[in-house]
Amino acid sequence: MLSVAALQAQVSFGVVAGPNFQNMTGKDADGDKVTNGLIVRFHAGVQAAIPISPDFSFQTGLLFSQKGSKNNEGLIPQKSANNEYNTTTCISYVELPLHLLFRPEFGSGRILVGFGPYVAYGIAGKQKVEMGSLSYEQKIKFKNEIEQSASWDMDHAYYRGFDAGADIYAGYEMAMGFFVRLNAQLGLLNMVSDIQDWDYEPTLRNTGFSLSAGYSF
Repeated sequence: MLSVAALQAQVSFGVVAGPNFQNMTGKDADGDKVTNGLIVRFHAGVQAAIPISPDFSFQTGLLFSQKGSKNNEGLIPQKSANNEYNTTTCISYVELPLHLLFRPEFGSGRILVGFGPYVAYGIAGKQKVEMGSLSYEQKIKFKNEIEQSASWDMDHAYYRGFDAGADIYAGYEMAMGFFVRLNAQLGLLNMVSDIQDWDYEPTLRNTGFSLSAGYSF
């Protein structure tokens, strides 16, 4: 009981927030590589670090994080060749990071180096479509598989809800508890919903980086 109490006393909690610079990359229906445009959104949440040794901790938390891209053309991802057709997709996730944190002393503060997996689930989203003078907005629905008729749905765009991938970040924490860090993230799962009885399989994966500022209590 004393050991558990001592460990709990060392667990540090914190808050974190900052901008996301996100994209969705993958392959189109013909198997050609797709590189879309960045969007700038944000993330915010709480975190906890559980000490393993003097310089190593297990870090987790819960984040609200927005991701997406420009010009992914819905379910048939390819970068728009001209300005006549453009899309901007934004998906909001609840994200759980699972990181190993290396936190050695440096000067009056500590260097931060973290890496590990993350899991996330989409809770809301929208996709703006612009075709010449026509512009409309679609609400995002999360489904692993849809019928062919849904691919022509003007009111909704369809993506998979579950996402997972890998994180790596580096930063610095001051003695007072304030910290900054740069994070890179690579999604490993295809976010495009399968269409029943369609032969092609386009892919889109979340990727990007973020800047974070926060405070550890």
